[in-house]
Amino acid sequence: MVKNYFKIAWRNMVNNKVYSAINILGLAAGMAVALLIGLWVVNEYSYDKFLPNYKQLYRVELNFTSQHDGEHTQTAMAIPLVDVLRKEIPEIKHAAETDWVGWQWHSLLVGDKKLYLGGGATAPDFLKIFQYPFVKGSAKDALTDPYSIVLTESTAKALFGNADPINKLVRIDNQHNLKVTGVIKEIPKNATLQFSYLTPFSFKEQTEDWMKNARTTWTNNSFNAFVELQPGVTLQQVAPKIKNIVYDHSPQMRIAKPEVILHPLKDWHLYSDFKNGKAVGGFIEYVRMFSIIGILVLLIACINFMNLSTARSEKRAREVGVRKAIGSQRSDLIIQFLAESILITFIAFLFSILFVQLSLPSFNTLVNSSISIPYSNPVFWSIMIFYVLLTGLLAGSRPAFYLSSFNPVKVLKGAIQVGKTASLPRKVLVVIQFSWSIALIISTVIVYQQIQHAKSRPTGYSADRLMMTDMSGDLNNKYDALKNDLMATGMVESVAAASSPVTNIYSHMSLDKWPGKNAGDEAVNIGAIFVSDNYFKTLGMTFKEGRDFTNSWTADSTSVILNETAVKRIGLKNPINQLITWNGNTTPVRIIGVVKDALMESPFTPVAPAIFSHGHVANTIMYRLAPNINTQDAIAKLTKIFDSYNPAYPYIYQFVDDEYNHKFNMEMLVGKLAGVFAGLAILISCLGLFGLAAYVAEQRTKEIGIRKVLGASVAQVWLLLSKDFILLVIISCVVTSPVAFYFLQNWLQKYDYRITIGPGVFVLSAIVAIVITLVTISFQAIKAALTNPVKSLRSE
Repeated sequence: MVKNYFKIAWRNMVNNKVYSAINILGLAAGMAVALLIGLWVVNEYSYDKFLPNYKQLYRVELNFTSQHDGEHTQTAMAIPLVDVLRKEIPEIKHAAETDWVGWQWHSLLVGDKKLYLGGGATAPDFLKIFQYPFVKGSAKDALTDPYSIVLTESTAKALFGNADPINKLVRIDNQHNLKVTGVIKEIPKNATLQFSYLTPFSFKEQTEDWMKNARTTWTNNSFNAFVELQPGVTLQQVAPKIKNIVYDHSPQMRIAKPEVILHPLKDWHLYSDFKNGKAVGGFIEYVRMFSIIGILVLLIACINFMNLSTARSEKRAREVGVRKAIGSQRSDLIIQFLAESILITFIAFLFSILFVQLSLPSFNTLVNSSISIPYSNPVFWSIMIFYVLLTGLLAGSRPAFYLSSFNPVKVLKGAIQVGKTASLPRKVLVVIQFSWSIALIISTVIVYQQIQHAKSRPTGYSADRLMMTDMSGDLNNKYDALKNDLMATGMVESVAAASSPVTNIYSHMSLDKWPGKNAGDEAVNIGAIFVSDNYFKTLGMTFKEGRDFTNSWTADSTSVILNETAVKRIGLKNPINQLITWNGNTTPVRIIGVVKDALMESPFTPVAPAIFSHGHVANTIMYRLAPNINTQDAIAKLTKIFDSYNPAYPYIYQFVDDEYNHKFNMEMLVGKLAGVFAGLAILISCLGLFGLAAYVAEQRTKEIGIRKVLGASVAQVWLLLSKDFILLVIISCVVTSPVAFYFLQNWLQKYDYRITIGPGVFVLSAIVAIVITLVTISFQAIKAALTNPVKSLRSE
């Protein structure tokens, strides 16, 4: 019985090749988009869930509430907090302090092999919390020796080839030899923490002078912490016990009302925005948005199928009438039409798999992922069977119930006008699908405008020909000689060093006292950058008033420079030569200059207060290439100089403008994805319009012939066939515009620096939609208009 249904369905599909091809292509495109987004969404939700105990793992974070700076949550904290968690909270099974795992770059040397990779320093319990599979060694004792190191598989292979690395030595930063005590499997791409090696936290404490008092200082918020709760213990049980630990132990920080919170591992990737100490949003908003887009694109394809199927109902009506007359039940006809829909959907699904497979390399590059179709996973195929059936039933539901409802007596007498009966619902569906497509066009334009608006924002420095390199290894100690040699090449016109790169501020400290501060005023959280001489000159920053530092690391050691925002924040009218205290020091420092604001952090938020101090604490060297030189020649010469001063490290550089553009990665990703899906939605909608236009032209063949005989021109016939479709698109624009404005206006509220949505974007989107519609239907309209009327009338 089922075989007969699909046999008839196949025959009907073959007999209507053009309409079937349009349906298959439209459904295939819609299903491909939905499948691709589905694979991406599953990948985003899978982050960190490869760890067997992920439900009990948390990152420790601090939530602050400041009178002037508002609320903010940070992952940085002091080590004593971890000691309290470890010793005094029995619900915590393991606790581990770390530095910034994955963000600490060091040189690893084995013989003549030299790597510069990201890793981190961790307490031994880190590997008990994060149960990464070990290829060699074990988590129990891998990091107990201070002079040990754990490598990932790829790092071990790069350093030792196929030889067994256990107990062999790796030289780090050309200063210390560490013994390899473990090798773990490569970190999956869907892991939040990405690193190439781990060293013991005790090694960091023993070898870095600034760490000497870190274990007893509650205000040194320079570290991360992770915990694993005991089995069966919930976050709700632990939260009240840890909330006030910092407040109770650190009187200096009480004014900011610190609260200790735990951020579940399962939420790290998707939930990074906090409110009242709770994760409320983040990347999850984009995942939900594109999930909705995938569903809408699939629905657009289903609407095409419904419209083309019901539009051709006049021809199918006679078939229904005959079959009912010879005894077929309505249920038989419903099953028959649904079988046709499922068959077409299955063929479309096969094409969609092909489309997805071909597009995955480009898509993975775009979203920086490694998504693949899990062909060997039976769960995937079970879901796909359900997916095909659901899509087939959805697409075929209206045609099945509509066509099967015809009265056989009326149909066979020719008394039913099925085309007119289906006209209004078809028009409504066309309006719906074009409304969604136009909404995507508007969204793409708004995202693009927001990105360009932020990119055009003055940065306060010149990124042209400005380069940066980490001050790794021996570069810090040899800075003056390095600077002289760089200048001597003639390739560089200015050199400076600082504790933070141009595009970020690594340290934030407190501005404690200033002239005019009231007793009840809070300290100001302020970005702190330690700079060399020529820093402002090299970056191209300009002074509003006062002077620059002198040409010596030790000179002006009790002087500071503020940016404009810092001066405004503390309300100084005449800041030059005023005394302030900061970073918990009791000795005041003198303000010698005010520099104009520079955009060093987010391009979408206001410039934050910043203080510049003259001191030999440098993490980055900045140098501006001389004008009118060949960049590749300059890099070749600079490589030789850096290699001579720092032979244990490869020469790695960044151009400041490239680093700045990375700040737009998320918005650019959203814009590109929205643009691609908008294009596909329009394409699918146009396929439906193309089929409907062909059908309308076919139905009005006799009318067109008579009009031409009576003198109608090609343009008049074209207008006759086009005006109804153009009207539907205009209605779609009118319906969509206010809805799109509402949602996009809400999206823009997350940016402090944002565009204002004007009417131009809606007019432009309407024009684009109308032009695309005209191009789509004009082929069929002009073809019908050019047909010989004698032939048209004879065929009727």
